[in-house]
Amino acid sequence: MPTADDLYDEAIALKEAGKLEDAIGKLKALLAEHPDYALAHAALSVFCVKLDRNDEAIEHGRKVCELEPDDPFSFMAMSMVCQKAGNLAEAESALTQAMHKQWAAQKAPEA
Repeated sequence: MPTADDLYDEAIALKEAGKLEDAIGKLKALLAEHPDYALAHAALSVFCVKLDRNDEAIEHGRKVCELEPDDPFSFMAMSMVCQKAGNLAEAESALTQAMHKQWAAQKAPEA
């Protein structure tokens, strides 16, 4: 039985082969079994915005931020998706959160 990573890799291969809808289907199947797999949500966010499925793209972007709340990149990606979707208020909010998380990470003492 393929792992979540295997299914994700298959979806990326489909996208690279120009089969974006098939890649989205593969990622949705992966999430049906592994709903907290952040990389799948991130990829779906990007793929959906490419197809002007903006509400779905934003929904998956929000899920990535929920699953990875301390990762500045998650919020930066969310900002970009929101910009492409025309949701500038949420894009600015996500960008601000990304900057705050980056600053916090830089100020954190090294272990």
